[in-house]
Amino acid sequence: MTNGTGRAGTIRRTVSALVGVLTATTLLAGCGADGSGTGADAASPSPTATPREELLAAVPDGTEGAFRFAGKDSSSDISGVVDPAAKGMDLTAAVKDPEHGFTTRMSFLVVQEQLWMKVKFTGTEGLTGLPKLPSRWMELDRTKLTDAESAPTYEGVDVGNAGPIIEAATSVQEKADHTYTGVVDLTKGEASKAVGEAEVAALGEAARQVPFTAVVGPDGNLASLTVDVPAAGKAKAWTYVVKYVDYGSAPKLAAPTGNAAQQAPKVAYEMLNG
Repeated sequence: MTNGTGRAGTIRRTVSALVGVLTATTLLAGCGADGSGTGADAASPSPTATPREELLAAVPDGTEGAFRFAGKDSSSDISGVVDPAAKGMDLTAAVKDPEHGFTTRMSFLVVQEQLWMKVKFTGTEGLTGLPKLPSRWMELDRTKLTDAESAPTYEGVDVGNAGPIIEAATSVQEKADHTYTGVVDLTKGEASKAVGEAEVAALGEAARQVPFTAVVGPDGNLASLTVDVPAAGKAKAWTYVVKYVDYGSAPKLAAPTGNAAQQAPKVAYEMLNG
């Protein structure tokens, strides 16, 4: 296949979708008083704490050290590392173009106020017209971005937005092996923003009774949260998944130096700005 009309538009749409995915990951992080997105409920539970309070206390709040995360929603998967000490995170997601078959893998690295990006195209055999980008981290100047507010920023550690979802739980039961089950009302608080406002709206009244399962690790930290979103209309059932692992042992983040990074070239901004 050779370069066809609209290839640049395809890239812009793909990049826009990926930026949206990666930005949505940090949409609600930091909305709580402690930076975890869960507010005061994220403090250590009292001796008579309810299962919901125990579960909220397990949501990361920045004291656990660096950790890895992974998550998925109705249309995308994302993974990375959060490092509270560095006020940093890296985020990676990939999207396959349904028409041309190539995959765009995009990563962002945030340390303090600095932002870097990597973009890699795979499955491009026989294709031309794709932008030529360096394989190193490209440091971005936020002032050169048309929509700078859409670029990822570090705003808290609960990048999977587990806290707002658990806060919207209407019932929580503790099972064996530190497993919790319950029902969440996705129309409450910030839960719809965490899961996806359009998807929640499509559920109608069913959005008020959505089952979830959460697991807390032996260290007392949240290991996973799975929300089983039911089918609605023509939309199939899907799951919203958050996983947090390797608390305190994940690699620490730092600004890339030397040959590992460079200033973003003009083509990178053209791709991001459309």
